[in-house]
Amino acid sequence: MMVGEARRTHRDVSPLELFFDLVFVLAIGQLTHHLVEHLTWRGAAETLVALVAVCGVWAFTTFEVTLLDIEHTATRAVTITVMGLGLFMNAGIGHAFDDSPWLFVMPMLLALVGPAAYAAATAPTSRLRTHFVHVLIWFAVSAPFWVAGAALDPKWRLWCWAVAALIDLTGTWFAHPVPSGTTRTQQLPFDAEHMLERMRLFLIILLGETVLTLGRVIAAHHSDALTLVLAAGCFVALVCLWAAYFGRAERLVENHIAVTENPIRSVHIGINVIYGVVTGLVMFAAGSELVLAHIGDAQAGVGGVLMLAGPAIYLLSHAIYFRITTGTGWVARAVGAALLGMAAIAAYVLPAYVVVIMLVVILLVLAIHLNKDTNHEPISKPLLP
Repeated sequence: MMVGEARRTHRDVSPLELFFDLVFVLAIGQLTHHLVEHLTWRGAAETLVALVAVCGVWAFTTFEVTLLDIEHTATRAVTITVMGLGLFMNAGIGHAFDDSPWLFVMPMLLALVGPAAYAAATAPTSRLRTHFVHVLIWFAVSAPFWVAGAALDPKWRLWCWAVAALIDLTGTWFAHPVPSGTTRTQQLPFDAEHMLERMRLFLIILLGETVLTLGRVIAAHHSDALTLVLAAGCFVALVCLWAAYFGRAERLVENHIAVTENPIRSVHIGINVIYGVVTGLVMFAAGSELVLAHIGDAQAGVGGVLMLAGPAIYLLSHAIYFRITTGTGWVARAVGAALLGMAAIAAYVLPAYVVVIMLVVILLVLAIHLNKDTNHEPISKPLLP
């Protein structure tokens, strides 16, 4: 079978899918706010657990809708239902770890299990239907920990939910294997270009929420000249993070998707990377808010660490993706991530303006390097079997 025969005809992203993604603007804002309000190791762990759940709902629903026909009435109904459930789940993040755990956990479980059962019954091939049965098995293992965490005293909730999140994340990373094996995805019909577009648009939404965070800080400190200058620096850094993917790198990914014999595998790697990208941008947004809101402090503190460590994780996630898929463009991103990581170690004791200067210089140099005009860079085949 030729590669082209293994694909469906490419379709554009529908307005309903765009509408669905907008629910997750709320999620990113809620995650950022939770981290800012709980600047402890426990608060960071709570934010990470909620982030895994949020990303899981988005990734699973998006993957499923790409496999199924969004124009079918049943698929549209599933998408709208998950969107509604996601609205309540995301709104519940702020109080999930104190007095309202069910508002978060019940919509999340329904948004995962319901569509999985639908896909197990309606996926276009027997192999894909089998895969979604495997997904349901993994959800059956993690769901009791989600329910138990909501039912138990809050001091135990994080531990139960951390186990549940780890199970869900492991299932996603390894494509939900069962003792009989994993579903073989070579040459399965899949609109990888459509899924790539969905991930692109989701990344824009993530970056857009960070813009909103900067806007809120500027509005609150509109008369402080230093705050405005450093906010401009954060905006430049954000543009550089955008350019790190939406410059030349996007073309590399598109070319790779066009020639790979296993488009589902390539998309699966991208879904895994999304978790790191979201983590990095939430950290950056929280760090920017903290640093700009306390610009007069002698030390940038935790906010400075987050402001640099977030982009480091963002770039490292991109480096991993390019290393595994195209085999190109990953070294510069890894170096940029390392430089930001080392700067983050010192950021706690440095003044805010020094932290912002380091952030802008590193990202600006990296963005310029990544977007240099090299017209015929080769596209490597995947490095993993």
